[in-house]
Amino acid sequence: MVRTSSLTPRSKFFIRKHRKWPVSPYNTKWHTLFNQHQALQTLKHSPLNPPQNLLSTLIHSFKTFNSDPTPEAYNFVLKTLTKTSQLTHIPSVLNRLESVEKFHTPESIFATLIRFYGSANRIGDAIDVFYRIPKFRCDPSAVSLNSLLYVLCGSSEGLKMVPQILLNSRAMGIRLEESSFRILITALCGIGRVGYAIEIMKCMIRNGYDLDGKICSLVLSSLCEQKGLAGLEVVGFLEEMKRVGFCAGMMDYSNVIRFLVKQGKGLDALRVLGKMKVEGMKPDVVCYTMVLHGVIADGDYKNADKVFDELLVLGLVPDVYTYNVYINGLCKRNNVEAGIKMITCMEELGSKPNLITYNMLVKALCKNGELSRAKELVSEMTLMGVGVNLQTHRIMLDGLFCKGDIDEACIFMEEMLDKFLCRCCSAYDNVIYGLCQKGFVCKAMDLLLKMVDKNVAPGARAWEALLLSSGTGPCLVETTWTGLVNPIEVD
Repeated sequence: MVRTSSLTPRSKFFIRKHRKWPVSPYNTKWHTLFNQHQALQTLKHSPLNPPQNLLSTLIHSFKTFNSDPTPEAYNFVLKTLTKTSQLTHIPSVLNRLESVEKFHTPESIFATLIRFYGSANRIGDAIDVFYRIPKFRCDPSAVSLNSLLYVLCGSSEGLKMVPQILLNSRAMGIRLEESSFRILITALCGIGRVGYAIEIMKCMIRNGYDLDGKICSLVLSSLCEQKGLAGLEVVGFLEEMKRVGFCAGMMDYSNVIRFLVKQGKGLDALRVLGKMKVEGMKPDVVCYTMVLHGVIADGDYKNADKVFDELLVLGLVPDVYTYNVYINGLCKRNNVEAGIKMITCMEELGSKPNLITYNMLVKALCKNGELSRAKELVSEMTLMGVGVNLQTHRIMLDGLFCKGDIDEACIFMEEMLDKFLCRCCSAYDNVIYGLCQKGFVCKAMDLLLKMVDKNVAPGARAWEALLLSSGTGPCLVETTWTGLVNPIEVD
């Protein structure tokens, strides 16, 4: 008990006038916070089964400590119900929060609840919670709107509701933020509506928002994936974004170059490569490889040599893909020997030629009729540790057949059947057709039986050649010529 003599004159005057102590020891703020904390701890440690008693447990806990429920307590109850998937009990909690409680509810509670409803595929409930936010004495902002937009943009049905949600949010006094635009643009790019994404991005710029480099890169990447789009549109969009402050990176230029090469515009891709160097950016090997592929596809071998020499001068080390593209260009201009010499250059620079490299050269040699040189290269492949595959044997088999060396083609075919498992191969049909055309029907039948034993299905051309050679129909030569004009009629 406090002695009256220990009080100051001012305190004594207060007691004589009001007949009570200046501050009640049972109504201070720390006491209220302590009771609320104790009530919340009681709620958290109470048994949660069955879950329908959770709301009543909340009310009882705070009533026991003579205090009012707090937002933290309601947040705990809602999180517990969502974690246990007790969706049917959430409306009763929200109704009491709306009609009984008087405090200002934090918006984060509703943002979390909206995301949960979205993950549970209950879009209608998520929208209902968003519209009810003002009734909970809470001012909605872009936080809750972004949560709803994220949910709606995750499905085609939800995307249809986005325009109406945006109009209603404006009536609710919510201002779109940069994060809101980012969600919308990402969703539009995901469904291929890049044109609308570009319009929204331009709207951001007009409204004074900072240009987001990641958003620009996303739109540019999505634009490059569009079909039926002209190369000038992509390059024009890139230049337009650069004028408003977009700094294109290596990946952005790589996407543009890849798009132009796919469109068959190798020269335009070469120009983009030049712009990169003008802007002080050093293109990597991937960019040079794509441009090299583009100019070779256009038949511009002069620029192909310049591009390949340039990347070497810049100190870039070509990888096996770069060499394969360049060797393919050499083979296209019938300079196979130069392509073979490139293998030595690859090994000197530490880039080991792979199976694709050798198959390209073998195919070019077979096409030129240099079968002996092709066989030497195949042997070299084995010595270098690059094992031949089915594609290599197919190339050799087609080369032997085109040259007319049917006997050696038969030997090669038997080796293929012994070494490889192939369900169907057009080269086998060519050999059987060639045998039948020369009158070696028995040999053709032997190969056919071996194909069946190896579970290889003969094609229509092989069966037709055998049937026509059996003497039951027109001769093979007659059918070959007259079949081009009048098809065989079957009675």
